[in-house]
Amino acid sequence: MASPAPVLRVRAGRPFGQDFERWSWYFFRISGLLLVFLALGHVLIMHLINSVDVIDYAFVAERWRSVGWRFYDWLLLSLALSHGMNGLRVIIDDYVHSRAWRVVCLSTTGLLFGALLLIGTVTIVTFPRTGT
Repeated sequence: MASPAPVLRVRAGRPFGQDFERWSWYFFRISGLLLVFLALGHVLIMHLINSVDVIDYAFVAERWRSVGWRFYDWLLLSLALSHGMNGLRVIIDDYVHSRAWRVVCLSTTGLLFGALLLIGTVTIVTFPRTGT
């Protein structure tokens, strides 16, 4: 009679070790939770409290006179981009099997992340402080 197959033990899908994948796993959970609150706050402020009729350049200029609102929007931008790009990285690792294509896809993802974060950061930081 054949012996039973060995049992593999997995702790709720959480990766073991101190490597990049472990920190990526934690980042997904923390950034996802933060994004829920940041996005709900954004929707509340921009779509429920204020009508879309009043949201224009002057509205944004007045709102961004405060460093706090600029930081809030930058945090929303940076967390959403990094969370999404991290998810794309996991998908690439799962489905792109050729090493060369994986390097191309991951490099493109990294460049896209850097470019979008740079454009968003420059826009938020250099937006004129005076309202019209």
